[in-house]
Amino acid sequence: QEQLVESGGGLVQPGGSLRLSCAASLWVFSIFDMEWYRQAPGKQRELVASITTSGTTNYADSVKDRFTISRDNTNNTVYLQMNSLKPEDTAVYLCHAARTTYWGQGTQVTVSS
Repeated sequence: QEQLVESGGGLVQPGGSLRLSCAASLWVFSIFDMEWYRQAPGKQRELVASITTSGTTNYADSVKDRFTISRDNTNNTVYLQMNSLKPEDTAVYLCHAARTTYWGQGTQVTVSS
């Protein structure tokens, strides 16, 4: 089973920033678009941002202009830079290779004062 390994979550105050990382194998990273989802307690899993193999990005309206997704083709890693964080951004964030069953284990992001 292919593994996606996430890191970078934590506790941050409202208005703060965090950067999430997701490392994948070379073949997954080079073939598939990559996505970040999030799931808050009692809510459906939500697609937050995506990036194609050629670098085209897309964002949910709720995070547009605050979050930035990027990919480092040298290190087979996709990032999610999260700025101006709000309490409603609190969730488990998961990395996903598009159109596959490959998911990361999730990393908790908590925004609270």
